Amino acid sequence: MSEVQADWEPVIGLETHVQLATKSKIFTSASTSFGNEPNTHIDPVVCGLPGTLPVLNKKVLEYAVKAAMALNLKIAKHCKFDRKQYFYPDLPKNYQISQFDEPIAEEGWIEVEVAEKGKDTYLKKIGIERLHMEEDAGKLVHAGSDRLAGSTYSLVDYNRAGVPLAEIVSKPDLRTGREASEYASEIRRIVRYLGVSDGNMQEGSLRCDVNISVRRGANAPFGTKVEIKNMNSFSAIQKACEYEIKRQIKTYESGGIVHQETRLWDESKQLTKSMRSKEGSSDYRYFPDPDLGPIEVSSELQEKWRSELPELPSAKRHRYADELGLSMYDARVLTDDFQMAKYFEATVLAGADPKQVANWITGDISAYVNAKKIGFDALLFLPEHLSEMIKLILKGKISGKIAKEILPELLESGCSPLSIVQKRGLGMISDPKIIEEIVDELLENHPNEVKTFRAGKTKLQGFFVGQLMKKTSGKADPKLANQILARKLQG
Repeated sequence: MSEVQADWEPVIGLETHVQLATKSKIFTSASTSFGNEPNTHIDPVVCGLPGTLPVLNKKVLEYAVKAAMALNLKIAKHCKFDRKQYFYPDLPKNYQISQFDEPIAEEGWIEVEVAEKGKDTYLKKIGIERLHMEEDAGKLVHAGSDRLAGSTYSLVDYNRAGVPLAEIVSKPDLRTGREASEYASEIRRIVRYLGVSDGNMQEGSLRCDVNISVRRGANAPFGTKVEIKNMNSFSAIQKACEYEIKRQIKTYESGGIVHQETRLWDESKQLTKSMRSKEGSSDYRYFPDPDLGPIEVSSELQEKWRSELPELPSAKRHRYADELGLSMYDARVLTDDFQMAKYFEATVLAGADPKQVANWITGDISAYVNAKKIGFDALLFLPEHLSEMIKLILKGKISGKIAKEILPELLESGCSPLSIVQKRGLGMISDPKIIEEIVDELLENHPNEVKTFRAGKTKLQGFFVGQLMKKTSGKADPKLANQILARKLQG
């Protein structure tokens, strides 16, 4: 934190809206499919036509409860839905069905690892106030501007209206933009591991609103809270927090007033700008939805859903470090993506060394996956193929250089590494007699270099190793070649 901020403490909380990965909407059978023609996934319930009644999608309840369990939240014995009143063109009913005073789950926490620039990585426990279910609103497309103000006209698409959301509200436990970014990243990892959401921020499947205030010291009362919307990446969350913290401190120190309002993050200008004054809960005139009855999740059903939870990212990271001997950096990279972690574990299960597997996956194979824009589950190069290739290297059948040369073909073809090695005659030369003959020929052809070496310039051994590898097309066993060269060069 800069000098101007030394006396100030930022207070940050996140509201994370997670789109639940159901095929139909929260209260109707209309599709949740993304990217279709506007207003093609709507029906009378979505549009709020007279006489229509909402019916809760049971899968939404299951996914919400599983997400709550993974976030260490307490599942409520009883919860209900409420109507949140506000008037905006993207809300066809003029109210949103949400949960107010009796949400599905409350009082949880997660732990995240934070790597601040110039500081050691530290663990941060972040409280979670609640998780509640609600429906999404539609989408406005403004012509001539990214906002209603300044546009020539606006179009509304109700395809997103009624899409199921789980809103996860953190406690104000975050203190830096980096912490906020890491918290949001961990939420996305968890919901992806659970399979309850794809967490795709570009498609709006995961959206974050950040609440920020600043105060003079850790024991001072909270300052005026400002909400920031329109952030579509974790880096934007961090940058928006850092900018807004500085803006509020500068405002206070110049004698100004920070107003309670909603602001937008402008990515192109790297700043926040005012959008509208912030509403309070009383402005929404909440009341229980008369068309939806109360919800109770039995203890038997809770136990069933809890038994279906996978190993979560945090537990997996620690297991990789403690049991498999990986660095925490490698563990974090491997567990960032569920399919990558699954591929890693399958390769280790096939008998390969965990560290070697981690090196190949986080290096060349990840580069291929990213370039092709596919997931690890779509690779033709199967975990047993990678295990086989690593074993060929460790047994001295091929060198690491040869493995890198054949990897592109293996990734594209899905063939066995051994079959490629045999077909192309790439097996490593590990017969001492053959290597000795090649070394003798090299020494005979480079008498001046031999003389220089024996005069004390021992670095010349690298020259001979290079010549040997060139002559054998990289197939000579490097360890054996170095041993024979050292002995022959020393006479």
